[in-house]
Amino acid sequence: MTQRKSASAVTRLPASIKFFVLDTNVLMHDPTSLFRFEEHDIYIPMATLEELDSNKKGMSEVARNARQASRFLDEIVSGSEHDIENGIDLSTHHGGDASGRLFLQTLAITGDLPARLASGKADNQIIGVVKFLQEAHTKRQVILVSKDINMRIKARALGFAAEDYFNDKVLEDTDLLYTGTRELPADFWDKHAKGMESWQQSGDTYYRVHGPLCTSLMVNEFVFLESEKPFYAQVREQTGKTAILHTIRDYTHQKNNIWGIVARNREQNFALNLLMNPDVDFVTLLGQAGTGKTLMTLAAGLMQTLEDKVYSEIIMTRVTVPVGEDIGFLPGTEEEKMTPWMGALDDNLDVLNKTDDEAGEWGRAATRDLIRSRIKVKSLNFMRGRTFINKFLIIDEAQNLTPKQMKTLITRAGPGTKVVCLGNISQIDTPYLTEGSSGLTYVVDRFKGWAHSGHVTLMRGERSRLADHAAEVL
Repeated sequence: MTQRKSASAVTRLPASIKFFVLDTNVLMHDPTSLFRFEEHDIYIPMATLEELDSNKKGMSEVARNARQASRFLDEIVSGSEHDIENGIDLSTHHGGDASGRLFLQTLAITGDLPARLASGKADNQIIGVVKFLQEAHTKRQVILVSKDINMRIKARALGFAAEDYFNDKVLEDTDLLYTGTRELPADFWDKHAKGMESWQQSGDTYYRVHGPLCTSLMVNEFVFLESEKPFYAQVREQTGKTAILHTIRDYTHQKNNIWGIVARNREQNFALNLLMNPDVDFVTLLGQAGTGKTLMTLAAGLMQTLEDKVYSEIIMTRVTVPVGEDIGFLPGTEEEKMTPWMGALDDNLDVLNKTDDEAGEWGRAATRDLIRSRIKVKSLNFMRGRTFINKFLIIDEAQNLTPKQMKTLITRAGPGTKVVCLGNISQIDTPYLTEGSSGLTYVVDRFKGWAHSGHVTLMRGERSRLADHAAEVL
């Protein structure tokens, strides 16, 4: 049977079912992409299989994904060898997520590529496969799916349909990402105060309100009303058109300072309420550089570790993606190797140490040693299989994590552990990761509304007027 016969078997399908040709980087980015195209058919060129094979060695995330993609393909193809030419039904695999068929390139395709494309390059071979399929299936839409921007540009320049892999994107537009805060309309009390109940509990005030806005509120979302007497509260419960609002603690006041730090704006106040709440196990803080994410988190961690004894120690980790050229292998232990990446930790500890003016130089030196003994710096590479009990776990620069890496980290949390993810989704350094597909965007969207998690997007920079102006104009 020739390749042409296998092609004619495909054309009998409805024209509405598309034909997606997968580039290698899609499989290496998300091995489950094989099952993400619903009723549409997938075609895997031989060049893709060759590239998967050459990238499977190693301990990197890409190598692990390449091996997983190969395992999925093996599972699909095993026992279905006679169906390869006519397409292997995917509905019996991976929980029936996909109802389309998988086609593998079984014979050499000798499509005439334009002379300006080098025939030996794998990318150009895949474009050649797209050209062949388009000619063979004139009634069906053939689309190249690739994470490689240049490959998509090349394909479109030659007149072929090409698109990015969208399935891993949590949101198409990150402006729609949950911010964790909501400004109440000026007439909120007029429309929601009828039949309102209020009560005091442990020095805090609670309000049970009824009205149309309550249906859209999320548990642990912060609501505020700016007026002569500002109203700041957190949603504690939400059922139908009823919600319970709980007035927050004012961390802008010096009497409520956290390790000498006070909130300088509304969002920082909200963030400290989450960080100091023992019922909230998972906190995500988003914000531009200089909004105080790391400083507030460290201050809250030190207060609850050294003063309140809620946690036994602070563990800090981050993705080691260099902004410029890599500086090569580093000597020393795991902690020493991570030291160059932890400049932010040292900068913030310097600030926190200077908050105690009465201690004197000797007292501050002793405090610094005590603090460093309670903060452990860990590398992400050694996180698998670990369980952290009664720890305050800080994941810095979390925007550089993939959703899979984020899941690996958050599932390390044992009893009594609080996980705090910090990041700025406009500063992503990991290849093929975008604002929409970042692990940080993923967890913010998936955890919203859970009673034991909270999120705040910090708006105002508090670093310096120079840093604020640079963030705006550069």
